[in-house]
Amino acid sequence: MAGACALRVYRSVLKELRHLQGSEYTQSMAYTHLREQFRNNQVTGERHCRAQREALHTSQVYLCLLESTRLHLDLHQQYHARGERGPDEVARLVGLRLPTQPGGKGWEK
Repeated sequence: MAGACALRVYRSVLKELRHLQGSEYTQSMAYTHLREQFRNNQVTGERHCRAQREALHTSQVYLCLLESTRLHLDLHQQYHARGERGPDEVARLVGLRLPTQPGGKGWEK
């Protein structure tokens, strides 16, 4: 069970690294360090690694950091990258519409 969880975390961290660094992520120091740490903390039939739970927890925290950073950058790009916005666009951004009067009288542009 712990091996499957560790494998899922390992793949997720690699996915985040690939998203950050592109297709050349396998030549990065982060990739090398991550692969080395996961290989060093494997549990075998002869050896039970005491630090495996700690390493798994550390990798889960690192994964959370990478995902949160990516989502923060996406949100920042979506909401803060365009500069000044008009009232119509701001209203749509928060899920509202500006009121209009039937017949086109009163609040015309």
